[in-house]
Amino acid sequence: MAFLCPAVLQASIAYKVIDLGTLGGDWSEALSINDASQIVGWSENSRRWMRATLFDPTGTANNVDLGTLGGYWSEALSINEAGQIVGWAQRSDGQVCAILFGPAGTGNNFELRTPRGDESWAYSINNAGQIVGAADYIREAWRPRATLFDPTGAGNNIGLASLGGDRSQAYSINDAGQIVGWAQNSLGYDRATLFDPTGAGKNIDLGTLGGDYSVGGSINNAGQIVGCAENSRGYDRATLFDPTGAGKNIDLGTLGGDDSAAGSINDAGKIVGYAKNSHGLYRATLFDPTGAGNNIDLNTLIDPASGWTLEYAYDINASGWIVGQGVNPQGQLHGFLLVPEPATFALLGLGILLVRKHGKSLKLP
Repeated sequence: MAFLCPAVLQASIAYKVIDLGTLGGDWSEALSINDASQIVGWSENSRRWMRATLFDPTGTANNVDLGTLGGYWSEALSINEAGQIVGWAQRSDGQVCAILFGPAGTGNNFELRTPRGDESWAYSINNAGQIVGAADYIREAWRPRATLFDPTGAGNNIGLASLGGDRSQAYSINDAGQIVGWAQNSLGYDRATLFDPTGAGKNIDLGTLGGDYSVGGSINNAGQIVGCAENSRGYDRATLFDPTGAGKNIDLGTLGGDDSAAGSINDAGKIVGYAKNSHGLYRATLFDPTGAGNNIDLNTLIDPASGWTLEYAYDINASGWIVGQGVNPQGQLHGFLLVPEPATFALLGLGILLVRKHGKSLKLP
């Protein structure tokens, strides 16, 4: 809703930015936030290993290393409202496997096994505990297939097929069990896909913006889907997809540059991601879901004296809290948390009143 009155919002500090720190290394990235404001992603530890991390949202760096499956590396990609966390981790033999992490760094992690022990990745977990991702059934040729994992780890997974090609990956599942990601079609193009969760292969190609490629990255509980798609000029653009597959997709635009991508849509329809500005630099973005282009660079909504440059926004929860990655005042790439300032909600209310006064509607197609 923030796009309703950008001039008013940009005249005030709308968000407090919090540095989520690391595990003792230099880099971190915040990828998922639930409505309880639990945040996961990855960060470097003091040995420069990339480790799945449960971040301290206060910014006091009491971050929790979620461990691995006996190897060195791991990454947490999604957290649900129950605090269940999924992602991938390295085994002691070096193989990367989908994982359900133990709570709060207890180390009780277990592998979401595949029948042959293939490499795999878990990208999303819904509030029913359903987990989706991909498993690479022919490792030497890198042919991952979208997968609905058996959450018990017993390996009774469901392969979600493709669109006639060899590859697919599932990136998001909502509470109704609707799954989106991408799948290769018979021409070899990767296309945003609404998957048939039964595995029967009745998948829906969500199309593009006139180009060849697209990716579905997030689906909310209303069934709204965002991601990115190639346009007729060959640029990748943040996209609100037509879930029927009829192709009435909405180009969400940029910040004056060529490319953009939408990372997440919450149940209120707020969309975050990143877009290039007129200087060709990626900036964390709050997108106008109508496609009218009233997008907001989130850097304009924080205190300019903070010293931050917000580059990528990856997720937004029901309260409008946003996580992503940016450059902190020390010049390090760190995960950040944006917390709305109390005055923001009053301004958003003003925006709604202005819209009603002028007889406009916010409904999406």
